[in-house]
Amino acid sequence: MDHTGSHGRKTLPAEIRGRSEEEDMGAERGAKTESEGTILVVDDNKEIVYSISELLKYEGYKVVQAYDGMQALDALERERIDLILLDVMMPRLNGLSALMKLRENYRIPVIILSAKTEESDKVSGLVLGADDYVEKPYNPAELIARVKAHLRRYRAWGGEAPRAEADQIVNGGLVLDKKQRVVIVEGEEVRLTATEYKILELLMEHPGQVFPAEQIYENVWQESADYTVENTVMVHIRHIREKIEIDTKKPRYVKVVWGIGYKMEKYS
Repeated sequence: MDHTGSHGRKTLPAEIRGRSEEEDMGAERGAKTESEGTILVVDDNKEIVYSISELLKYEGYKVVQAYDGMQALDALERERIDLILLDVMMPRLNGLSALMKLRENYRIPVIILSAKTEESDKVSGLVLGADDYVEKPYNPAELIARVKAHLRRYRAWGGEAPRAEADQIVNGGLVLDKKQRVVIVEGEEVRLTATEYKILELLMEHPGQVFPAEQIYENVWQESADYTVENTVMVHIRHIREKIEIDTKKPRYVKVVWGIGYKMEKYS
């Protein structure tokens, strides 16, 4: 069926666009002439891929389509992708496996497309590095709002480049830029002292490794450690936590291994 308006103007079907004719005409008057970004839509259901693609194109985005995880990874090698909409249940390589693979090299925002009955998939997706999820059947306005919000945050991070740069260490929502010597937490820059930065850099370069206080002191201060350094290191760790952790009582990144030392928890 050809969805053409009274003036020969193409319009999206109502079930896809989710807006009134008046809103549609207003949107056309402010239509964008340049792409707002490139979005990879991955789902084995071709009807869903088509409807989401039409919605995104209408909003000014370029769309790349894939129908399983393998095709998605191939598309990432060929195209400059800004955001991924990723289904979970797919043939060849499912969405969660594809997510694990792409997080090895990319920090592009990923929104999981999940049915209400797949509650465990939502949780697994977020744990493996997804940024958000949208339930199917999706609400067009909500989907577009989430896409725009994640693209704004990604670009605020300076995330125009799809691959993690060699001079950046990325761990979950924590980014340490060694070239600029800045630290970004969930899109917001935080100010560390030179010593705090060196401690955090040491921990982030070796995620999961436990460092005794004496070893941290010798690496950062470049001096031999004695029994008094433990308190010095502890104070600096506390200050780092105050700046990078949402809840210092339940830290997500810098953890204490009682009786041994400190470590950076590893995230995708």
